[in-house]
Amino acid sequence: MVSWADKHVLVTGGSSGTGLAAAEIAASRGAHVSIVARDVARLEVARESVSAARVSDVQHITAHSADVASWEAVEDAVRGAEQAAGPVDILVTCAGYCYPARFLEMPIEEFAGQIGVNLLGTIYAARAVAPGMVARGSGHIAMVSSLGGLVGVYGYSAYSPGKYGVIGFAEVLRSEMKPHGVGVSVVCPPNIDTPGYAREVAVEPPETARVNGSTKAVPPREIALLLVDAVDRGRFMVVPGFTNALLGRVNGLAPEVLRAFTDTQVAAARKEVAEDAS
Repeated sequence: MVSWADKHVLVTGGSSGTGLAAAEIAASRGAHVSIVARDVARLEVARESVSAARVSDVQHITAHSADVASWEAVEDAVRGAEQAAGPVDILVTCAGYCYPARFLEMPIEEFAGQIGVNLLGTIYAARAVAPGMVARGSGHIAMVSSLGGLVGVYGYSAYSPGKYGVIGFAEVLRSEMKPHGVGVSVVCPPNIDTPGYAREVAVEPPETARVNGSTKAVPPREIALLLVDAVDRGRFMVVPGFTNALLGRVNGLAPEVLRAFTDTQVAAARKEVAEDAS
């Protein structure tokens, strides 16, 4: 079990959802916490919430505005956080978003946007803290991928590539960091019950809704606790929920079975749309 007391925990996407929940948990365990996100107003509200969760007034709770898809912005945010609270001991990357649409209808800028935030945002944050961790011979990097990073989902042509990439990056980073005493974890949750997910549901194609109907949205704190537990136990990959873990296994061992299932779901959704239109 890792002692979080006096550790410096930096959380990207820390102004809401899983990131905010993870930051609050870290603060409740005695850590100094730095949260990174774009929206300054939401960051301040989140900082106050994280501060309320701390167990001592000596804990540093800071907020840093940055677009995680920009290396320069991430580097500046990390340096600012380290000036306030010391070297980062634990990095938790929660920044991410999804705009679902059919591939031929997806705004072209969304491919760079989603891959930039979901994948490069993870890589940039890790790159900013890893040299210090390696030099000290300790640290942990915990990342959020997605069930959509294990299984390709209709409508996720801009989202799944980034989340698949996070898993590939985590695999490489685990291997490279292990000799230096730095741990790596990646959690692959299903849909998380956040305002961002509500926005996704409002615009997703009916085929996406049909496929996603087989998975249940989970509270962000539940995923945050899994992230913390992964750090505590030194676990590499966590896929929450028996059904979700099974989906990941089936896609790896017998992908044709899962493809047949999703094709059936897509066909059913398209039939319903056609019937409603007639």
